Amino acid sequence: MEQIHTPKRRHLAPTLLAAALLTLGSAGAQAKDVTDADILNDATNTSQVVTHGLGTKGQRFSPLTKINTATVKDLVPAWSFSFGGEKQRGQQSQPLVHDGKMFVTASYSRIFALDVKTGAKLWKYEHRLPDGIMPCCDVINRGAAIYGNLVIFGTLDAQLVALNKDTGKVVWRERIEDYKAGYSLTAAPQIVKGMLITGNSGGEFGIVGRVDARDPMTGKLIWTRPVVEGHMGYKYDKDGKAIENGITGTTNATWPGDLWKTGGAATWLSAYYDPDVNLIFMGTGNPAPWNSHLRPGDNLYSTSTVAIDPDTGKIAWHFQNTPHDGWDYDGVNEFVSFEYKDPKSGKLVKAGGKADRNGFFFVNDRTNGKLINAFPFVSRIDWASGFDLKTGRPIPKEESRPGSPFAEGGGDGQKGSTVFVAPSFLGGKNQMPMAYSPKSGLFYVPANEWGMDIWNEPVSYKRGAAYLGAGFTIKPLNDDYIGALRAVDPVSGTIKWEVKNNAPLWGGVLATGGDLVFYGTPEGHLKAIDANSGKELWQFQTGSGVIAPPITWEDNGEQFIAVVSGWGGAVPLWGGDVAKRVNFLEQGGSVWVFKLHRS
Repeated sequence: MEQIHTPKRRHLAPTLLAAALLTLGSAGAQAKDVTDADILNDATNTSQVVTHGLGTKGQRFSPLTKINTATVKDLVPAWSFSFGGEKQRGQQSQPLVHDGKMFVTASYSRIFALDVKTGAKLWKYEHRLPDGIMPCCDVINRGAAIYGNLVIFGTLDAQLVALNKDTGKVVWRERIEDYKAGYSLTAAPQIVKGMLITGNSGGEFGIVGRVDARDPMTGKLIWTRPVVEGHMGYKYDKDGKAIENGITGTTNATWPGDLWKTGGAATWLSAYYDPDVNLIFMGTGNPAPWNSHLRPGDNLYSTSTVAIDPDTGKIAWHFQNTPHDGWDYDGVNEFVSFEYKDPKSGKLVKAGGKADRNGFFFVNDRTNGKLINAFPFVSRIDWASGFDLKTGRPIPKEESRPGSPFAEGGGDGQKGSTVFVAPSFLGGKNQMPMAYSPKSGLFYVPANEWGMDIWNEPVSYKRGAAYLGAGFTIKPLNDDYIGALRAVDPVSGTIKWEVKNNAPLWGGVLATGGDLVFYGTPEGHLKAIDANSGKELWQFQTGSGVIAPPITWEDNGEQFIAVVSGWGGAVPLWGGDVAKRVNFLEQGGSVWVFKLHRS
């Protein structure tokens, strides 16, 4: 049995420890710390949401049933809170709920604490951002972590900030890297075995992706693991001294020359953790530069799932979803743990599912990374015809790789040959997290159908400058829809049902024991779908596009649903012809909470 650790309170200043009194509810009530037990039980403790993913495995499933296929028609707003000001832009945060408070981050590195019953603002923190930040894909933030008496989130200038969750006062602040080199931090941190686990953003600037473990009470590093082959990992002693912890992979085994030194592979989404196998799962982003002709080889460990031993900080296994990526098919999407019975042997399989940007849905044995299945979840995939399940390698279509800009590759020295390829680099699925229901055995995947013209250009690395070497224009594949919520059977590899949407889907999904699937649309709707049939049962207009994942919890026997609303993100910035199709959508910034109407 895994030992349950209590937060290391000795690291907090005595004056902060004395401030642990709630300002809401009954006067003088003792504030509740968040423990490792709270984190590990988040998937089943329905009175809280203290992880990004509604559980360490990231299934985004709640067993709550009061809001169900029969009652959802009576769902009405309980309250709404505006983030205010002119700092609207894209809102992708998943709120956390604990001890009578909601903690929700917002664009431009802000965080709010709200009374979960009324929506009243308890405190807010606005991070002072310097000039010259370089976020790739809007000024978004995807959420916070909560542990002990702290709430911790990342900022666009590549810092981690820990605040007293009851007062909003800063307890510690740590810089993860130099924002002037292109680093930023947008993902929600996670707590694993009493450690704060984070990645980084900035793959388009030639940064080096890595996974860090820190003491959540102080911010000090415990270990760090780069995910570009050739870089050294480190662990840290009690005095903060760095001790070498093994090179990632083998230098120059899959990278030419010195390109591994600026290899990208940003870890820009949240990690997940499976205590059953004691592994952290993290997706890695695109290799840098995008121009694949400059970097022959597989370019490990980019566009991969890496499984890291939390006790050592070493990679236990990896699976590369797109070797030698030439389309920005970022492999950073979430790897979600689930179990199923093998149809042939009847044995229970400890698996993980991943709906990748490259258009394939992958099922891997999560104990060792072995590929079990790979099948399309979108209608058109041009870069590969499938995967060889024996070797775990794709069956590539090299004619779909954009050409080299150099003469021997068919280019004129300025631009290589253009190809049209689907999916587009924004992916069959992007940052929006899917959900898995152990009740139905299905994944609910927010998918998009689009392609792109893409070509390569010469490029060289310059610190703090975009490092692409490619140009592109994204185009819809269909006149009547781009987005589609799809119910995917990971065992049979079939799509059970789909719900089409005119605009791209860019928000996450929630599944519940009430046989419901909740998701949002850029057109502003939060929708409830029958998990078994795909029939729409309820919708509500939030006033701006929903590009964030919903959550649910219960309080005094009453079930609540919440979602953040605010259009923005990568689509209007990078979307080409698709962006023109959704340019009528309005920005916003608010969180909505719903409950059943009492007659």
